[in-house]
Amino acid sequence: MEEKDKMEQLEINMGKMKILKNLFIISFAFVLLFTAFLSLSNLQSSLNREEGLGTVGLAVLYGAVTLSCMTLPPFVIDIFGCKWTVALGMLCFILYMAANFYATWWTIIPGAIVLGLGAAPLWSAKCTYLTQTGVWYAKLTGKSEDAIINSFFGFFFSFFQSAQIWGNLVSSIIFTERMDNVTISMKNETIQKCGANNCDGEDRTDNYRIKKPALDKVYIVCGVYLACAFLAFVLVALCLDKIKLDKTKQESGKRRLSFNLLLETFRHLVRNDYQKLLIPITLYSGFEQAFFAGDFTRSYISCTIGIWNVGFVMMCYGVVDSIFSVIFGRLVRYVGHIPFFILAYIVHLSSLLTLLLWLPDPNKVYIFYIIAAMWGVGDAVIQTQVNGLYGYLFKDNAEAAFSHYSLWESVGFIIAFAYSSFICTNIKIYATISILHVGMILYGVVEYMDRRSKNKSFDVTTTK
Repeated sequence: MEEKDKMEQLEINMGKMKILKNLFIISFAFVLLFTAFLSLSNLQSSLNREEGLGTVGLAVLYGAVTLSCMTLPPFVIDIFGCKWTVALGMLCFILYMAANFYATWWTIIPGAIVLGLGAAPLWSAKCTYLTQTGVWYAKLTGKSEDAIINSFFGFFFSFFQSAQIWGNLVSSIIFTERMDNVTISMKNETIQKCGANNCDGEDRTDNYRIKKPALDKVYIVCGVYLACAFLAFVLVALCLDKIKLDKTKQESGKRRLSFNLLLETFRHLVRNDYQKLLIPITLYSGFEQAFFAGDFTRSYISCTIGIWNVGFVMMCYGVVDSIFSVIFGRLVRYVGHIPFFILAYIVHLSSLLTLLLWLPDPNKVYIFYIIAAMWGVGDAVIQTQVNGLYGYLFKDNAEAAFSHYSLWESVGFIIAFAYSSFICTNIKIYATISILHVGMILYGVVEYMDRRSKNKSFDVTTTK
């Protein structure tokens, strides 16, 4: 009875309007933060080209995320609570963005490590905050907890997906001024070094489109992004309400930094065949995002139509990805996962083959937008359906399963960004096509095994 009274008091202190206010604040704060981070990530391969600093920094970043997600979130959340874990995580992002004002190995790499360590607690605290307030809102309204929590996350991601739009718009508007000083056409010799033929070790000093913009413009872009991230931190620190998690969710003060989650995650991999088979498709999730953000932006957009167009093309990608993420998330209940995975396979394979065979033409800019839109459709499938598949298959061991999801997706990012500056784009395309095929084939095996298991259970039930 005493615990029930405490819960009722919590509900009184966090009424419906207050919960909805906090939902809006955390959603808007993440839009501000990732408006800066996602757009800056898209520009890393073009802005910080020297010795692959930008892409290596991103590889280090995701390596730190991998280490962080296995051990830190429960420990950090228990010490600081959800609100201040989110705020501290945002400070880690701010340090990385500040490092881009003076991009060297001694600033970008430490900044990437700090961001990577802070990212996992940030996301875990955000998910915990939305889940807990969703449970309270469901109790206050008498509605299903599952329905409310899903609607809260749906609201959050409808905001979050727009981050690709605003930040890329900023970079494109600021860098567009470079077009006043150049001609539209390109020499044929320069075009031959773009697209699939692009190799980072080649001398391309004659291509003004891939040169780093003037420092004053770089500083303006970085300054805008830093301001957005700082505003996100201030918004959370001043306006987001602290919450105390239900005791059933967390035993306050008793968590320690340990490897229990790491051990449980390892056991999950050893004992579960589905998880082993899903590793390649999860790797592909990281591969395809890294390829598009790193290699498509550099070898195709920057190299052919200029760095000032990176933001505009990526805006197209973000809009399509956002719209179809919502559509596919709703349709899956009616048609299942298989049609969407087939769609992702078709659009990504056709896009990759096009990129492999197509010589980019600066006079046909619309093709860049078509490829970006197609990639957005495929990514919408991969992000929504792989997450949904994990939730369906591993609902009894979700924490370990989603740790594996974060782990293998991050490994995909790490590998793709790590080799990005050392091999030619055509080799990267072949590698991405290979992991796509392996991932889809083994996903098909998982579907077959799951359906066979269901049929056996049905036959046993029917016999009884």
